Amino acid sequence: MKTALITGGSRGIGLGCAKALAASGHAIAINGIRSDSEVAGVLAELRAAGAPEVIYCQGDVGSSEGRAAILATLRSRFPRLNVLVNNAGVAPAERKDVLETTEESFQRLMRINLEGPYFLTQAAANWMIESRQADPAFDGCIINVNSISATVVSVNRGEYCVSKAGLGMVTQLFAARLGEFGIPVYEVRPGVTKTDMTSGVTDKYDKLIAEGLCVTPRWGFPEDVGKAVASLATGNFPYSTGQVIMVDGGLTIPRL
Repeated sequence: MKTALITGGSRGIGLGCAKALAASGHAIAINGIRSDSEVAGVLAELRAAGAPEVIYCQGDVGSSEGRAAILATLRSRFPRLNVLVNNAGVAPAERKDVLETTEESFQRLMRINLEGPYFLTQAAANWMIESRQADPAFDGCIINVNSISATVVSVNRGEYCVSKAGLGMVTQLFAARLGEFGIPVYEVRPGVTKTDMTSGVTDKYDKLIAEGLCVTPRWGFPEDVGKAVASLATGNFPYSTGQVIMVDGGLTIPRL
């Protein structure tokens, strides 16, 4: 039984990833900051999706104490971690031009979107190395759910773009470092996806998609990302470490 931890896994893209991994037979640990009672229904959904075991690891990925709590809960229930999906992330509380970005907003996004996955990956990687050294048959990988904002500029949320660009380098760094241990690191970059984060800009993107923003003329959905993540987690791409999988409907294809 393989175990997968999905940060921010109780809703949106994270839940899409968790459902896809549950359907492929993984034991699932989802993380979030909501109370246990608030995610009880989500845990039931994941069990119904096929997960042999489901747990909730409450904790803020943006704090060292939160990350420690997440891992402590995980270690108390599972002997190993096979798949880490770094999905948790936030948008600016208020979209502001880069000429007006506040230090508070910048620091908040760096803490949650970049510092969190960096140090959670560090801890998970060391655990995976231990597992691999104890059992050469151990199979592990790390998947970062990033965003097209790693390369596509939005001047009204610059701090978000910077955090996502940094996450792209995190993928490269850990892929290079973990190669000797046979632990691949992948990245998935969703485009315009229907989630809570995009609910406030639905009209804007409805119009842009209708005008040809994406090659595939529709919104992306959490299950689109989940399918990509589950495919990577199968272990069928062992020679593709460090690679970026675009799940953006062709939005980033240069077109005339």
